[in-house]
Amino acid sequence: MSKRDYYEVLGVNQGSEGADLKKAYRRLAMKYHPDRNPDDAVAEEKFKEAKEAYDVLSDPQTKATYDQYGHAGLDQTRGGGSPGGMGDIFDSVFGDIFGGGSRSGSRVYRGSDLSYDLELSLEDAVAGKEVKIKIPNLVECGACEGTGSRTKQPPVQCQTCGGVGQVRAQQGFFSVQQTCPHCRGAGKIIADPCRTCNGSGTVRGSKTISVKVPAGVDNGDRIRLSGEGERGQNNGPSGDLYVNVVVRRHAIFERDNTNLHCEVPIDFGTATLGGHLEVPTLEGRVSLKIPPETQSGASFRLRGKGVSSVRGGGVGDLICKLAIETPVGLTKKQKALLQELTESLSSNTKHSPRAKTWLDGVKSFFDEIM
Repeated sequence: MSKRDYYEVLGVNQGSEGADLKKAYRRLAMKYHPDRNPDDAVAEEKFKEAKEAYDVLSDPQTKATYDQYGHAGLDQTRGGGSPGGMGDIFDSVFGDIFGGGSRSGSRVYRGSDLSYDLELSLEDAVAGKEVKIKIPNLVECGACEGTGSRTKQPPVQCQTCGGVGQVRAQQGFFSVQQTCPHCRGAGKIIADPCRTCNGSGTVRGSKTISVKVPAGVDNGDRIRLSGEGERGQNNGPSGDLYVNVVVRRHAIFERDNTNLHCEVPIDFGTATLGGHLEVPTLEGRVSLKIPPETQSGASFRLRGKGVSSVRGGGVGDLICKLAIETPVGLTKKQKALLQELTESLSSNTKHSPRAKTWLDGVKSFFDEIM
């Protein structure tokens, strides 16, 4: 008797794949499974037919052969043999529902990742340095030397599951696999657990790690230390440690990418007559030339006095913004001299170009609204 088209068997469109095939097979398997239909030869035949169709179409290689050559192509490829075993294909589809899993024994688990906030001064972040940090972590139990056993003997095979970590259980119509309740999927048990660590082989502790901070890191950058996180279980790999850089606020400088900014106070006389001003940099003090008639808020750029980024590129600049300070604590004589100067300057608006421009704008504004 000729076989039905596999897509027709599953009730899906020609060329369907992936989730559509799996969903269709699940529906048919639930309907026609022999455990749900005892002594029903028709249901058993339909179950086998659906299983065979899914087995072929779920494998990219056999699906491609079937799509091109049909049943004849499959017969030539496999010599007329039947698809894979019922247990394998059933577990692959229903394992995520009924707790199916690896049959190879102990499960290996990767350790958790850890996070640590590292505070740095601006100087250390720019120059880079090596720092030692202490982090809480799971460390090897000293009482059992990490074996988990009070007698330090290796684990023995679990007698409940025979070392595979899985047991068969009946759930309704199906016989399915579940994690072994005795060894919890490990496949092995410790006969005499260590009382310090309760058989885990690890205890809460801390360890000191040396962190090399590269030059140029900035606030919010993250350094990854592979394998420095928590230990894995059953000899699984350790997690990673992520060190988050937190740069403390600086008393003088503010960083903007590779540039540094600072506000520099300047006295009225130097701003008016010009001169030289000593300003700080991360490398020491430098002299900044101030031209005559410099206004408050003027910015001066010192090339190459900024910082370099950890991501590469050139060195930034230092941008100094001047803030003219109003004299305080004047003597009687100083006040008189300042008053005389003020009266002298106010007689001619050319001495206050910004004030003249502002007053002209105010006058124009009121003329428009009147």
